[in-house]
Amino acid sequence: MTRRGRETRERIVAAAAELIFERGVAETTLEDIRAAAGVSGSQVYHYFEDKQALVRAVIDHQAEAVLDTQSPHLDHLDTLPGLRAWRDLLVRHQRSLECRGGCPLGTLGAEVAEIDDAARMAVARGFGRWEARIRDGLRAMHARGDLPPAADPDDLALAMLAALQGGLLLAQVLRDTRPLEVALDAMLDRIQALSEAAGTEAA
Repeated sequence: MTRRGRETRERIVAAAAELIFERGVAETTLEDIRAAAGVSGSQVYHYFEDKQALVRAVIDHQAEAVLDTQSPHLDHLDTLPGLRAWRDLLVRHQRSLECRGGCPLGTLGAEVAEIDDAARMAVARGFGRWEARIRDGLRAMHARGDLPPAADPDDLALAMLAALQGGLLLAQVLRDTRPLEVALDAMLDRIQALSEAAGTEAA
């Protein structure tokens, strides 16, 4: 693909991502996307076989955007201060959005999970990448002895992501960041308690 071709494809995906985030998959047509991207219908079909293919590209785009936005914090999840700074970023972001839209990846997953298995798997891969970044930090804490030997950093990472997704959904429905704060703080309090227990065992 030429540089110009990549730019056109990226413009189509970015326009589709924005519209789908605002309206949902079902309420966004290829014609809407074509108009928003400023391209012809033939250009859309040149890069994407059908709407389902474009939706899968949007899922990958949103997963990348989520990870890119959080990357400076995801690189420092191996300490309690780093985890709390990440928590604060997530809460601030939801406040800036007035708790509208929810998680771009989670919202897509809820829409496509029962109607498009390939799209469902694309969302699962995105969540897998997100979970892996959390897991890396917690595994580093475990390896340093900041978590007890019996603690499972993989389970903690999965629980953290689940708390985040549930908190984001409730924040969206209630238009209030409190559910997100409570869910994340419960997980951070658990990790802190484990860390304190590890310190006691070491002493």
